[in-house]
Order: sequence, then C-alpha cells, then structure tokens
Amino acid sequence: MNFITKISVMSVAALIGSAPLDADACTRVVYIGDSGIVITGRTLDWKENIGTNLYVMPRGMERTGYDDNNTIKWASKYGSVVAVGYDMGVSEGMNEKGLVCNLLYLPGTIYSLPGDNRPAMSTSVWAQYVLDNFATTAEAVAELKKDAFRIDAPAMPGGSSTTLHMAISDATGNSAIIEYIDGKISIHEGKEYQVLTNAPTYDDQLAINDYWQGVGGMHMLPGTNRSSDRFARGYFYINAIPKNANRQMALGGVFGVVRNVSVPLGISVPEQPEISSTRWRSVADQQNKIYFFETTLSPSVIWVDLSKMDLRKGAPVKKLDLMNNPDYPYSGEVNDLMVTSKPFTPMYRIPKDLKL
Repeated sequence: MNFITKISVMSVAALIGSAPLDADACTRVVYIGDSGIVITGRTLDWKENIGTNLYVMPRGMERTGYDDNNTIKWASKYGSVVAVGYDMGVSEGMNEKGLVCNLLYLPGTIYSLPGDNRPAMSTSVWAQYVLDNFATTAEAVAELKKDAFRIDAPAMPGGSSTTLHMAISDATGNSAIIEYIDGKISIHEGKEYQVLTNAPTYDDQLAINDYWQGVGGMHMLPGTNRSSDRFARGYFYINAIPKNANRQMALGGVFGVVRNVSVPLGISVPEQPEISSTRWRSVADQQNKIYFFETTLSPSVIWVDLSKMDLRKGAPVKKLDLMNNPDYPYSGEVNDLMVTSKPFTPMYRIPKDLKL
C-alpha cells in the first residue's frame, strides 16, 4: 500500500472508527415538475471534511462486488459520474440514463445475520453497482428485491461499520428507499418518497413527517438540525417549488432547499453527535444529465455535463481531483478539467496490518 493510500485509509478508519454510530447526517430531496423536470439534490454532512473526488466512468468496465471469490461480477452497461469519498468508495452519482443513487448513513442497520453465505457486496461499490446496471428505479428495485447478495460494511477500528441506506431516483421521478433492518431488505418505491435523511428508519421518518404535515408548513416547521426536523423542512420546501417551474427556476429551487437543510460549518452538539456540518452538496439534473457539485469551503458551483463525456466502452476513466485541491479555483463546467485516470480502488476492508 503506497503512502497516499495508507494515509487515506488511516483517515477514514480514524473518522468512522472513532465516531458514534449516528455521527453522519445527510439529506436527499427530489423535485418533480409538471413538465417532466426531475432534479435530485443532497447534502453530505460529517464532523470532519471528507475528501471527495469526481470520476466519470465509461461503459463496459469490469467490476467485482468484493475482494474474494464469493461475490458477484458485472460489466457496466451505462456510463456514470460519481462522487468518491477518500478515493475509496462511491457516495453517490448519476448515470447516462438519468438514474441517481445516493447513500446516506443509517445507524442501527443490520445487513445480514450470522451464517449468511450469499455473495458479498461491499458498501464501497454498492451505489456503483446500481448506476452501472439500471436505467430506471423499477429495474433496480426488481433486481434488488431478489436479495441475491449480502451487503458487507468494512469493519473499522473501534467496531463501527459503514451502515448506510440507499435512495434511488430516475428521470421520471420514481424513487426507492432501500434499507436493511434486522438482516432483511426493506424497500419503499414510488414518486411520493421524495425525501430521505438519517435516523430513524424510513417508516418512522414517514410517521414523524405525517405529524408535521398536519401542523402545516406555513404555520410552523421544526428548525433544528436533527434528522427528523430536516426531513420535515425538506419535504415541505421541495414541494413548495412551483410545479410549473422552468429548468432554471427548478434548479435554483432545489439548490435553495438543500442549502436550507444544510448544517453550517462549526456546528457540533456533543450530546447529539448526529448533528454534523455539511461538507458538500450536489444537485443532479436528470433530463439534461448535468451533475452539479459544491463544497461548503468554496463559493463556486461546478458541474459535469455527462452528455458531453465519452462514455463508450474502452474510453478512459476521467477524474477531477478535489482531495488534493481543497481550495480548488474551479467554477462552472469542469468537463475539460477532468484528466485521464486509473479507476479508484474500492475499500473492501481495512488492511489487517494497518497500524493507526
């Protein structure tokens, strides 16, 4: 393992391994307009800055779900743009069909029970698997319902694991929320599932939101940074954007919502460790295949126009290195700034010989 990779592994291990189970907080929202405009936005919140690079992956890439023989293998059917944390795992992305996949933290997740011998799928490539293989949410749900593999979350020093739930949305606005509760998969599918945050599990999030819908957002909305409060605000505001908005208004509206549910830098509540500062935000225009990205350390928004990228089988992987350029001076479209790169190396597990 080279020096840079070792430092990255140590960083992610120290952050996740030392963090309480509910230390990561994120919010995801989907706007659905009457004219067919669909836009998905999200925040990524964490108590430390998460180094994230953007990659464009072409079709035809050979992948494996885990680093042993008991796994699944596939070749990517669709090209995609993905956000890769610590250069080791896909946090989210959008493929060339306008399918968006986001991963958010869910404390208490139990992916599988002891004795489960199904093929393994690492959380580091779980989102990439969905983006590689499916054009619509319905296609993804039909396959995931088969429950043909078990999710493996890398064990970190200190005993914590990368326990996540998944949000999928396609270019029609159809959404799915995928969770694993007590070793069993749980799936909510439908256009009504526009919002996802963290704890509690999704059924309970929906129940809490029902209460706030009864109160009425024009009368009162919860204003704290707690997960359930962000859910209520995200749901009300994403549906407040006019349904007849044009593309520019809709994009501005979604940016406004994800900024509204963001947690300002410097916020830390020791007795409620699930409240963490927002580190970056993304907005995906699923009709035009444009992926917008902004960090909270920069005043500028950048974007990748996936429709202009070479996604043919055999085309090179392209990368925008933001980890090593935290004060990047980029603004606007960054297609031409992405350079040919090797694919990232998934983190299937912390090396046994790693000493922190």
